[in-house]
Amino acid sequence: MPNAESRPEILYDQYLESTLASVDASEEIAKSAAERVGFDEEETYHIGYAVREAVVNAVVHGNLYSANKRVRLRIERTGGVLQVTVEDQGQGFEEAAQADPLARENLLSQSGRGLLIMRAFMDEVEIGRTGEGGTRLVMRKALPRA
Repeated sequence: MPNAESRPEILYDQYLESTLASVDASEEIAKSAAERVGFDEEETYHIGYAVREAVVNAVVHGNLYSANKRVRLRIERTGGVLQVTVEDQGQGFEEAAQADPLARENLLSQSGRGLLIMRAFMDEVEIGRTGEGGTRLVMRKALPRA
């Protein structure tokens, strides 16, 4: 039987509209969850910003702003980790096909830095596919020590 420490505590699990309003809401939801589990103000901001970037990618690049598609945002505490999962209903994402945002020719580009930001602010970032073919992005951040 799993102990209480190994069972996830679901802090948030909802489907959001594919809109920029959902992007703003997701950042606030993530910041609230991060604060609730004990992150300080700076880390709370970083987590919120990473989630904002993930949901922007899901809305804009995954779902292409489609009113018929949703973004799932799930935030949970599992053991000593805050885990955030963002799923879209798009066509999937191949990270290897993305341009290097730090390459000289891309430095002035208006997009392409989301993953870089997520990796800078979170401990782990994994990208995969949902069962329906969309993108599933999972980010983890170790909880602060008490």
